[in-house]
Amino acid sequence: MRKAVPVKERMKTPRQPMPSRSPEERNKDFFEVNQGLDAEAAVQEARRCLDCANPSCVLGCPVCIDIPSFIKLIEKGDFAASVRKIKETNSLPAICGRVCPQETQCEEVCNLKKAAGSPVAIGNLERFVSDIERAEGPAFIPEIPASTGKKAAIIGGGPAGLTVAGELAKKGHEVTVFEALHVAGGVLVYGIPEFRLPKETLKAEVEYLEKLGVEFRMNVVVGKTVGLDDLRAAGYEAFFIGSGAGLPNFMKIPGENLVGVYSANEYLTRVNLMKAYDFPNYDTPVFLGKRAAVIGGGNVAMDSVRTAQRLGAEKSMIIYRRSRTEMPARVEEVHHAEEEGIEFHFLTTPIRYIGDEQGRVRAMECQRMGLGEPDASGRRRPVPIEGSEYTEEVDLVVVAIGQSPNPLISQAMPELKMGKWGNVEVDWATMATNIPGVYAGGDIIRGGATVILAMGDARIAAAEMDKYLRG
Repeated sequence: MRKAVPVKERMKTPRQPMPSRSPEERNKDFFEVNQGLDAEAAVQEARRCLDCANPSCVLGCPVCIDIPSFIKLIEKGDFAASVRKIKETNSLPAICGRVCPQETQCEEVCNLKKAAGSPVAIGNLERFVSDIERAEGPAFIPEIPASTGKKAAIIGGGPAGLTVAGELAKKGHEVTVFEALHVAGGVLVYGIPEFRLPKETLKAEVEYLEKLGVEFRMNVVVGKTVGLDDLRAAGYEAFFIGSGAGLPNFMKIPGENLVGVYSANEYLTRVNLMKAYDFPNYDTPVFLGKRAAVIGGGNVAMDSVRTAQRLGAEKSMIIYRRSRTEMPARVEEVHHAEEEGIEFHFLTTPIRYIGDEQGRVRAMECQRMGLGEPDASGRRRPVPIEGSEYTEEVDLVVVAIGQSPNPLISQAMPELKMGKWGNVEVDWATMATNIPGVYAGGDIIRGGATVILAMGDARIAAAEMDKYLRG
């Protein structure tokens, strides 16, 4: 394919834009914003790939997808073979194509970006072939080897757990995912809104794992419903802890206990998983603020503020203590939020929340910030500006400043070695914990991170668990 189209012509071809619904239409409902490339645009985009001799994009992908090969198959028009190529290393391509931060990973190191300034839209192409497969169905199921007779237990059905499950199932092991909620997906289902990741897309990816032979047991809380010894007695020999970061962080400032102040975890769970947006069909209470402030600058903050806007807020604000440059949210999500009318208050932080006589939040006192030298995160440290305090009227506050690892597992397994931030400690080369046969990955070892990093952990763990199970 490299010689079929001259390199100069590939470099001159503009990046194909992702079609999306108009801001005025989409900011009033929860339907998906991006609409996906059509076949003609996907092939055109694939022709931009330089088919490099040393493709750096693969090194930029935490799960090491053979990116050039799947893109060249799109260029040939063989979409079915393309998605099979992705699934050799990634069991959740429709999800990754939607929520991975490609601009800081595979696309960041794309050689076309270095040469022409705009990388190949790798994520959009990944989404395209996975959506085509789902639309035309049924999904290709690879040949599964004969059962090894070995059983593995996956604790948590989030992106890390789903990835380990798929990898081990493809190696012939008997895999069971134990999920505390009534649906699989973890943060993918309770944390990411429908307008960014439709539940039907996630459901299809879970059904694919079931066809690989993975068993799902819902409403099981390992550590409460069953213990590790119970699972061992049931024949499980290897274990993966992927229970995520379910403990929300707060700023510990006055007024955080007022009615109308939510953690992002609670707010998004009520709206996304418990369908509070679909009242009265789903009778889940959530406060519908008219003046909503979301504290934070990551993707969770963007999801929260855009959700508040869709639920009818007349004014929706991001309050972020650093500048736009330091924001960890994806550029596309910030762009979409701005298009939808979200206000951004940079270099600002709340210092207390003010309630009314019924204990409901009615305002917040904020302080302006400057930027000092970089801190341990590499970002410039926010510095308060004395005398800059002011009051902002609000009736809904969502705190989205990060999450800590779920503490349930450490409470149930006192022998498990933990880090000072409540994370499970692992050997990063193998994802093994200090307990033989027990591995961990994703947010439970990292705190709040990205889906694709969790999946990268999971692939390492799955390879080591396979060795462990085979003795």
